Amino acid sequence: MEEKKEKLNWNELIESKKTEFEEIIERLKEDLKKLRVSRVSPGLVEDLKCEIFGQKFPLKQLGQISIVPPRQILIQPWDQSYVPSILKAIEESGLSLTPIADKDGIRIEVPPMTEEFKKDVLKILSQKKDRAKKMVREIRERIWNKIQQAFYEKRISEDEKYKAKDKLQDLVEEYNEKIDELIEKKEQEIKE
Repeated sequence: MEEKKEKLNWNELIESKKTEFEEIIERLKEDLKKLRVSRVSPGLVEDLKCEIFGQKFPLKQLGQISIVPPRQILIQPWDQSYVPSILKAIEESGLSLTPIADKDGIRIEVPPMTEEFKKDVLKILSQKKDRAKKMVREIRERIWNKIQQAFYEKRISEDEKYKAKDKLQDLVEEYNEKIDELIEKKEQEIKE
């Protein structure tokens, strides 16, 4: 006697993966915050990891970060003992920023972006977009393989398989559009 295989609830499967798609969007947003644009923003340094007492903390937990017009970031640490660690984190960040400690805290003069630097940032932006879309495709592939497998095992009908494919494609397009919107917004900031 052949045992009855459990039906696949493809709708539930697809819905359960939305959190993975959302994580891609959130990671991209965080990455984009760190990309330097013509406007000076605390987001440029607030997530840099600083080592304090053998533990790593984001800079935003170690002091107040503010903008001093026209192009300066001022970091006022809660404790002066944090200063060397904060300076080191900024210098090693790869952001090409030079921090200067004074009596008020740590100042970072953010130079205006050159055309060459803008091109480099736009190139990095394109790579981030490609990487995010690749991650979306990989999730789609995993879900589609599960749906195909269920079809071969007769756990869903052919009709259900195509409905699942359509719903999955709609979801992928929705998240690809979100990625495009985030990238386009950042491109505009860079070109300003």
